[in-house]
Amino acid sequence: MKELKEKLEKISPYLNERQRRIVYAAEAEQIGRGGKVMISSITGMSRPTLNHGLRELSANSEARCDNNRIRKKGAGRKKITTDNPNLLIALESLVEPLSRGDPESPLRWTIKSTRVLSEELSKMGYKVCKSLVATLLTEIGYSLQSNRKTIEGRQHPDRNAQFEYINSKAEKYIEENNPVISVDTKKKENVGNYKNNGREYRRKESPREVSGHDFCDTKAVPFGIYDIADDKGFVNVGTNYDTSAFAVHSIEQWWALTGRTRYPQAKRLLITADGGGSNGYRRRLWKSELQRFANESGLEISVCHFPPGTSKWNKVEHRLFSRISLNWRGIPLEDYETIIQLIGATKTKKGLTVKCQLDQNQYQKGIVIAEEQFQKINLLKDKFHGEWNYTINGNNKQYQLT
Repeated sequence: MKELKEKLEKISPYLNERQRRIVYAAEAEQIGRGGKVMISSITGMSRPTLNHGLRELSANSEARCDNNRIRKKGAGRKKITTDNPNLLIALESLVEPLSRGDPESPLRWTIKSTRVLSEELSKMGYKVCKSLVATLLTEIGYSLQSNRKTIEGRQHPDRNAQFEYINSKAEKYIEENNPVISVDTKKKENVGNYKNNGREYRRKESPREVSGHDFCDTKAVPFGIYDIADDKGFVNVGTNYDTSAFAVHSIEQWWALTGRTRYPQAKRLLITADGGGSNGYRRRLWKSELQRFANESGLEISVCHFPPGTSKWNKVEHRLFSRISLNWRGIPLEDYETIIQLIGATKTKKGLTVKCQLDQNQYQKGIVIAEEQFQKINLLKDKFHGEWNYTINGNNKQYQLT
């Protein structure tokens, strides 16, 4: 009996359902009286199944099925949709109601979970469990999906042309070894023991414990400057308001601490920026502060703004800010020193490094630049979309469009 058990255990993995019952039935038939009891105890196969196998061994048995099939044609449980052909139609009407604006639609205002769908189908006369609903949804081409941000809204007709203009101008500056920087303000961050999105490796069952609420008066305002040609980042972390004065001061700090050393012969600077925020093209204070910077540095400052609604194309976003967010994911920004250290430690295999400093200056909101003062800005608009593309030179110089 032991040898027979070992033999059947060796060959069983290579047999399908039909082959297994026939082989086991053949062994039972060879043993003779008591064979079915013995094989059933060894293999766990029921005696009715062994009887089925014995019938199939009989050459004249009508129970024998096609050699290419495991079971007889028509065997097995029928699909629920066979007896209920309208079930799929009813299910799809619940998931995607034809009248989306009709408040009487069954699930118009209800979360469409498999449990809720199962309950609604039951009310319609279809007895189906939530697991079967999930299977049917897969069959008709549905899956769990989140929202996707793809709708850009109304696009400016010169959107792509502005991208090409910025690209060609940046290439020209880089060829001449003049700096090209991408600037923007990263979102404000809570300073304190608050939750920071993301996860980090820690000992099992020992997550960081943080405050149960996110109400915070202390904020960090990181303004980023990304040197496109050099693949280097600089972040000035403010503790006050995100104003145009703060934005330009951050650029000044980059030039004093990094840019001047990297580009000692530079006479021109190209800034690429979003169309809004503290560095927006409509901001008079932004242009007034750039005039001051041009006067003090002697640089010819050109600015190119991305069209409205295209801020994600600004390189500082996906070349610098995304890397900073990855580096500090899951770590509470407990104080300014932590923020400075985490930003300064950001780097990539391709060579990105970041310098960071804390800016404790207080910046005033609501500064108004009068028309008379604005007219004194030595500003020349480019021929192509001068509201987005312009150059500011020192007041002691006259700028000529090249």
